[in-house]
Formats: sequence, structure tokens, C-alpha cells
Amino acid sequence: MEKLSVYHGPIGKAEGERRLGQDGRDGSFLIRNSDTVQGMYCLCVLCKGFVYTYRLSQDDGGSWAADTIPGVPKRYFRQVKNMIAAFQRPGEGIAMPLLYAVTAQGRADTHTHTDTDMEPPPPPPPPQQRSAAQGHKNRNKKKKTQQAIG
Repeated sequence: MEKLSVYHGPIGKAEGERRLGQDGRDGSFLIRNSDTVQGMYCLCVLCKGFVYTYRLSQDDGGSWAADTIPGVPKRYFRQVKNMIAAFQRPGEGIAMPLLYAVTAQGRADTHTHTDTDMEPPPPPPPPQQRSAAQGHKNRNKKKKTQQAIG
């Protein structure tokens, strides 16, 4: 676990939520030690201002699993980075896909991804917005063009 850039260690729930809140983007995530269960870890993801926490556990064979929403079958992964890659897709039993890794090394640089071999989907482009002033200016241009032609 210590090798993962998104692993923050025993920081506690409040500090994990603070770090995700600093990033502020839906889909930001990190992994920390569980506060309540020794030897367990928590995958925390920010979604619409709330932090959703999923327990990660390792079975006797060394495979990793996350407790997801009820009704979604538990999946096992040989490595945590494989689990993260799976959870980068929608519909995998967590609040939203893991999009932005909040790294422990340089929390100021929260835009880095967990591993270079895992590329999350790019975020959607921002919607094109025009202000009312821009729309009015464009209408005036159109009128002037029409007057010049006619």
C-alpha cells in the first residue's frame, strides 16, 4: 500500500475529508488507514460535496476487495492499482468514478494520476457559455453586416 501515491497513511477521517475538500473536484480520491478497524484501509471519493468511504480489505490469498453499494457483487483484485483502474469506470458500485488522484507526496499537486500506466478518462469539456453582452454584441454585428449588404 505504501507504494501507491494516493495512500495517505493514518491521517484519520477528518483529515482525509479536508484533503479531498481542498481539491474540491467530484471524483477526487485518496486511500487512508481505517480509523475503526485495525489493518483495514479506506478508499475515499468526493462526490457533490460529500466524501464517500469504502473499506478495502485483503483476503488470506492476498487479493483486495472494496465494500461497495448493496447489490453489487464484491470483486477481487491482485493489486490495489487494478482496483483503482476498475473504479475509474462508471457503474462499478461506488458513488462516482475515481477521476483525480490526491497524492500524499505533494498534495499541492493534486492533478497527478496514481500511476503512469493507468490513464483515467479525460474530464468532460466545459460547456460553452456566452454572456448576454456577447450575444448582444454579435446581434449588432449581424445588423451592421445586413445594413452594409442591403
